[in-house]
Amino acid sequence: MGLSNKQLPKLGFLYMDYVLRFFDHSNFKGWPNKIETVTYHWGKDKDRFIKEVKKKKIDVLIGNIPATAYETFREIARELPHVRFIPSLDTQFSNKSKENVTRFAWKYNLPIPKTYIYYNRPNADKFLKKTEYPKIVKKSYGPSNYGGYFVHKVDSYSEAKELYDNKKYHPMYFQDFVPMEADIRVMLIGHKPVCAFWRRPPEGEWLTNTSQGGSMDYMNVPKSVLDLAVRTSKAANAEYWACDIAYGKDGKVRILECATAFAAFPYIRDWIGQYLMWSLSEGRFRKPHTPMFNWEELSKIDSSLLRTMRHITFGKYSQSSDDTYFGTKRKMYGKGEVYLHELDEVYKMFDVKERTFEEWPSEKWNYQDRFALKNIKSMKVPALKTEEAPEVSGDEATEVINISDEELEQLLLSIKGIGKKKLSKILTRFNHTELVNTLDIEPRVLGDIKSIDSKLVKRIIETWNSYKESQKDSIVAQ
Repeated sequence: MGLSNKQLPKLGFLYMDYVLRFFDHSNFKGWPNKIETVTYHWGKDKDRFIKEVKKKKIDVLIGNIPATAYETFREIARELPHVRFIPSLDTQFSNKSKENVTRFAWKYNLPIPKTYIYYNRPNADKFLKKTEYPKIVKKSYGPSNYGGYFVHKVDSYSEAKELYDNKKYHPMYFQDFVPMEADIRVMLIGHKPVCAFWRRPPEGEWLTNTSQGGSMDYMNVPKSVLDLAVRTSKAANAEYWACDIAYGKDGKVRILECATAFAAFPYIRDWIGQYLMWSLSEGRFRKPHTPMFNWEELSKIDSSLLRTMRHITFGKYSQSSDDTYFGTKRKMYGKGEVYLHELDEVYKMFDVKERTFEEWPSEKWNYQDRFALKNIKSMKVPALKTEEAPEVSGDEATEVINISDEELEQLLLSIKGIGKKKLSKILTRFNHTELVNTLDIEPRVLGDIKSIDSKLVKRIIETWNSYKESQKDSIVAQ
């Protein structure tokens, strides 16, 4: 069944000057209607770009947005409310920076290395003097580690100070060093793992990036890693997604990176295109069948050949007497052994639907620009390079506090004048992240709620500031 040619949404590829294209028409082989292309030329091109999308009557814009254009496209998406962006701007929130990856992980209680984010450099310096080492220092801005060249291990305060004096990274983003066996890249389509591989560091080293001498292999990716990748993809509501997951020597798994912008074999881009055709046509086109652990079989093909192969497809399992079909192989899963084709029912490919709300509005979550260093007069450090200069209120940079739902509710209930009824009114007005931002940035807005007067607002502000003071040494992700 599915939609007819006339019923199909009008697709457009979102391209940008100087940026590699993730998709082209060959990834959408068989789509019966014309697929438009719209190219963003940077600078002051926003209005022209919006007019072109409207003129071409595009319903769905497909493509990744680089970090330096992310905030501009937040504005563009609001000007095009009837256009679906794939991936959505909310899904691409993690593309912009490691800080955003951390905030995403905090919100959804995803395991990550203990992480510290400072906008106030003197406070960071105080903490670095007394913390334990080693630490991993990262350049936050941008979607990736750039092959590991902006990731550093520091073993002492003097090393950390010298690094930050030279690099001027802002915000100051660093993590506890986690000894790990390797990290594992997992790529997903519709929340289903379609490719996974280990990246192991050279003997005696800690960086796993292949550009730094790391090695790759595809065999026996643990269940715990795949489960965490699926959980993360679902939290992001991602049509396609990739996670870098640290497999610690302690046996625990932790998110290192996640984004929609990642290097992928051509056949994976074909699978994503086929998946989107299936989803947008309401089933008219065939959903790609990607058997679990297919990457173990494909890894046996020479990598130079695999990079150029296209249109790889797998047949669905049908019971056979010769027991030679790929799907009949057994695999250890959890504590037992199962047939590979049975894992396809465990790791299903979901039809990801568009959300109708904005989860990460820039007014609240664009900390990188609101607290840019150019607004701290005592700091002679360049601000982040953004595509368009942001308008910032000018307040001095502060740390952002991470607090759980339960801790926040208990904190509010401890304030004289707030009982369960008033707490319910507050939580009805604000979700957790909105409330934390309101308390941190504009707490007097709470006075708009009926029965919360100025005296109570003052007590709330005093309690929140006291709590922040007790937490000021660090921003910690457990």
